Amino acid sequence: MNQKISILGCGWLGKALAIELVNKQYELKGSTTSPEKVDLLNSIGINPFLVNINNHQDSITDFLNADILIIPITSKNSVDFKNLIFQIEKSNIKKVIFISSTSVYLNTNGTVTEETQTKTCALSEIEQLFRINTSFQTTIIRFGGLFGYDRQPANFIKPNKKIENPEGYINLIHRDDCIQIIEQIITKNCWQETLNSCADSHPKRRNFYKKEMNKAGKPTPQFNENSINAYKIVNSDKLKTLLNYKFKYDNLMEY
Repeated sequence: MNQKISILGCGWLGKALAIELVNKQYELKGSTTSPEKVDLLNSIGINPFLVNINNHQDSITDFLNADILIIPITSKNSVDFKNLIFQIEKSNIKKVIFISSTSVYLNTNGTVTEETQTKTCALSEIEQLFRINTSFQTTIIRFGGLFGYDRQPANFIKPNKKIENPEGYINLIHRDDCIQIIEQIITKNCWQETLNSCADSHPKRRNFYKKEMNKAGKPTPQFNENSINAYKIVNSDKLKTLLNYKFKYDNLMEY
């Protein structure tokens, strides 16, 4: 029997993930903060719930009646997450996938791995809240910048805005890879891990955005040549080894 999964936040990533899991015959609950999206979720086979973790008095017991909770929301309010974790502890949830970000790493002008010390920030604090909890098992995924479909890199560049750090390097991941990685964590029971997730290639920002702007038929971007060019290169070897995973979009200059 497939496990019951709840996705906290059916936004750009969460909804696409929910659709994929429904197609794989998982019993799926999905949350939104927008009442107008409830019917949409229901129409695509997702059992919809209105959940806003800012509202600490709201009961989310029914939403948390599942085996696995996936958390792709972007909130960085540690108080809200402490309350959420308290609710999870009282629920049937035994496994959690927390979607984090490679922004927890400082720009080291070198390669960072899961062993690299993170900076002191709200997101790294929230990661730790999940990591130390013994009531359930958590895997933390640190995704790079998300792209794909209607989120094209050329649209990341604001008109008349110079691109900083042109000699720095890109750390991105396509949404298709995000979804496949999450699914494999579930099917391969990869729990109690922290995993970096970025495409294998890390082109320079100058080269990548020139290519993307040209592909989109937009003007050649301008660069701040006085930037200090601070960067990090995110290593995802641990994920590839544990999951035996090959990125679908591994070469960003050929995307």
